[in-house]
Amino acid sequence: MLNDQFLTMTDLQETVLEVVDLKQYFPIKAGLMQSVVGHVKAVDGVSFQIKRGKTMGLVGESGCGKTTIGKTILRLNEKTSGDVFFFGFDIFALNRKQMRAIRPKMQIIFQDPYSSLSPRLPVSEIIGEAVKEHNLVPSDQYDDHLDRIMKSCGLEPYHKDRYPHEFSGGQRQRICIARALALNPEFIVCDEPVSALDVSVQAQIINLLKDLQDEFKLTYLFISHDLSVVEHISDNVGVMYLGSLVEYGPKESIFRNPLHPYTQALLSAAPVPDPETKTNRIILEGSIPSPANPPPGCKFHTRCRECMEICKSVVPQSKEIEPGHTVVCHLFN
Repeated sequence: MLNDQFLTMTDLQETVLEVVDLKQYFPIKAGLMQSVVGHVKAVDGVSFQIKRGKTMGLVGESGCGKTTIGKTILRLNEKTSGDVFFFGFDIFALNRKQMRAIRPKMQIIFQDPYSSLSPRLPVSEIIGEAVKEHNLVPSDQYDDHLDRIMKSCGLEPYHKDRYPHEFSGGQRQRICIARALALNPEFIVCDEPVSALDVSVQAQIINLLKDLQDEFKLTYLFISHDLSVVEHISDNVGVMYLGSLVEYGPKESIFRNPLHPYTQALLSAAPVPDPETKTNRIILEGSIPSPANPPPGCKFHTRCRECMEICKSVVPQSKEIEPGHTVVCHLFN
């Protein structure tokens, strides 16, 4: 019954994913009784939407909560509060059986292509294990399905009997992509899928992801700290700092007209391929505050060169500066 409803919703809905005020707090326990003495606010009130066939890039420093958002969206973590709607279905309102029916449509490509692959399974079982589990294709079409998916990802049929340690890093990542693609997903979380690869291989994987998106009409949440990669693949970009989304908008607006001081600092740190071009590098002072004890007011005020007195005590609100381009900063409030 849910599958029929889901198919109907996918035909009608243009918004694949909607995240509303999502919070993910992890308890801090101490003492003999392991009492909860605080919380790590890994994700603190994040909201955004992703349209069908589009890619949203999510950028920010290490530890800002990017991966936690991806895992919580897929319900690999249980939320603290907020809502996640996948084609209009409230993910956290589904029971175990209903969630299992939707699982194939929501997939993830992990950051490390080696540790995310079982060293004890050949490629055919790594890619096809979930296909069998969910009975996605008839048994007489199983091999053809694997061959087609592997070919789409740049793998050959003779790779089926090989093990992960026999492949290069780029080939392993292709196996991870094929594993996700084999389930005919609608939405894929790409969790820094190229950060562990050489630059030349990164380009191949990024181009592969774009080609697969065009071929299979996929929707991506692309998590990365590499701004050049995000600029190349994304339609919209969200900038995270200490668990919060500080700026969000179309790619062209973010890179042409960054508004938040943190976004400006990130872009100024991105390397420019032209050696003759001089950039005005913005150096952030201090260290990132602890997500277990974030500063009052604007979380970024302890490192911001534009800090005002109001920033130290009042939490800024999101404001739309131009169509689709929002920023959370007192400079614009």
